[in-house]
Amino acid sequence: MSVEQRRVLIEPEHGQLSIVRQCELVSISRSSFYYQPTGEAAETLALMRLIDAQFLETPWYGSRQMARHLRRDGHKVGRKRVRRLMGRMGLAPIYQRPRTTVPHPQHRIYRYLLRDLVVSRPNQVWCADITYIPMRRGFLYLVAVMDWATRKVLAWRVSNTMDVAFCVEALQEALARFGRPEIFNTDQGSQFTSAEFTDVLRGAEVRISMDGRGRWMDNVFIERLWRSLKYECVYLHAFDTGSELRAGLTRWISYYNTCRPHSTLGGRTPDEAYGIDVAERLAA
Repeated sequence: MSVEQRRVLIEPEHGQLSIVRQCELVSISRSSFYYQPTGEAAETLALMRLIDAQFLETPWYGSRQMARHLRRDGHKVGRKRVRRLMGRMGLAPIYQRPRTTVPHPQHRIYRYLLRDLVVSRPNQVWCADITYIPMRRGFLYLVAVMDWATRKVLAWRVSNTMDVAFCVEALQEALARFGRPEIFNTDQGSQFTSAEFTDVLRGAEVRISMDGRGRWMDNVFIERLWRSLKYECVYLHAFDTGSELRAGLTRWISYYNTCRPHSTLGGRTPDEAYGIDVAERLAA
């Protein structure tokens, strides 16, 4: 784990552990915690936020269309720059593209198992995805694990890199707290096709499913989660630090799980749907 990843773990407002003690526990110096990297320029971060917001509205936009959209809005930006920023943000348009490369032998692509499947109960299907989270002076990445039938967020993690470690941590927490699903569905991102991630699922005897290439609709429910989270939390608060972001996400995800009713759940919240349905199955 890098120094930057360990810095994200420290909570300045922790009620029991001082910053010095937390630094000792994660094996970094106090000066490393307080160090503020220069990061991207403010103008670049603002442009990345515009790209992120527009991509939520038009997820089929590639770099060419996104650059045209930004220029129409008065931003002097070229396609190469937009392509670089979209790549850094992990954004890829949803249109189907021909398969031009052979996957690495360790990155097996699993077939999609949800076509025509009726998903009607908790822990039948879980899904996971990663999204870009803009902040006032930088950005982080968020991964979430969701129960497909009830829309409940089971676990989540933030990271300053899109490596596999924070995805595995979220998966392991979800399995430890909620048991295991029958099927786990993701896109074909390298974090989810990696041996580190799929080995955890195979070890838990979970069937692995992966979306068709470029088909975000195969994982539509978590895409809707990202839209709600960004418009109702992230875009309304210009978070300064990782700890502020984690606190804000904790509040919003708790609200989403416990207080936000869904029409598709009969007016119930995700927690109610998950808990009630599990109780009904156990009583049956």
